[in-house]
Amino acid sequence: MWKKFNQCLVLIASLAMSSVVLADGVTIDKVYDPYVYLLEKEVEVRTLYQNDSDGDVNGGLRYSLAYGQSLTDQFFAEIYLIVEDKHGESLEIEGYEAEFKWQLTEQGEFDNDWGLLFEFEKNRELDIWEASTTLIALHEWPDWILTANLAVTYEWGNDIHDEWEADFSSQLRYRYKEILEPAIEFYQAEETQGIGPVLTGLYRMGKGRGIKWEFGVIFGTDSKTADTNLKLNLEYEF
Repeated sequence: MWKKFNQCLVLIASLAMSSVVLADGVTIDKVYDPYVYLLEKEVEVRTLYQNDSDGDVNGGLRYSLAYGQSLTDQFFAEIYLIVEDKHGESLEIEGYEAEFKWQLTEQGEFDNDWGLLFEFEKNRELDIWEASTTLIALHEWPDWILTANLAVTYEWGNDIHDEWEADFSSQLRYRYKEILEPAIEFYQAEETQGIGPVLTGLYRMGKGRGIKWEFGVIFGTDSKTADTNLKLNLEYEF
């Protein structure tokens, strides 16, 4: 077991180092798992609040509102409305996003479970477009789950310099109870570096229905990242 654990850490460390010099922007958001469940539908709300000594960063608030559903037992599609409240100003629609997740392997088929996530985003006011592909890897032990996401992104448009970016995120989660699982998450990009504790869980409400919740405090570990990043994600599955 420890040999496999060390191999996974080496793989994830290698992915993280490959993304250090490529990405910019705040990437603290969600660590995706590779799974798709047939007939699944969900409504999702994500929030991120930044607290920092820098007044230009402090008070930033971002919402992502989404609806998604599985298309088959391998493919899941989701659409997002992104809303921001910058430094206590009024809420504004910042952009729109579409996601498409592809589960590549059956759960437990190999040592690691694999998936791909494709994202397409458009800024509402500016001529800025973004397309990205994320490789998702997950490894399970009896009491632990380790998930890693490595994303490569291309941005283009008249209001931005065309460029390639990448970012890395990971989560190590302890299987305590289905309704409460403590974890630690790590984020790395050119403009973001942070680590912190996360609590997550699933509250079942009946056959095929439940609420997934996640609350975390990610502490910035470099001068470019907000000192404290509070994230709260809620998903209603039905």
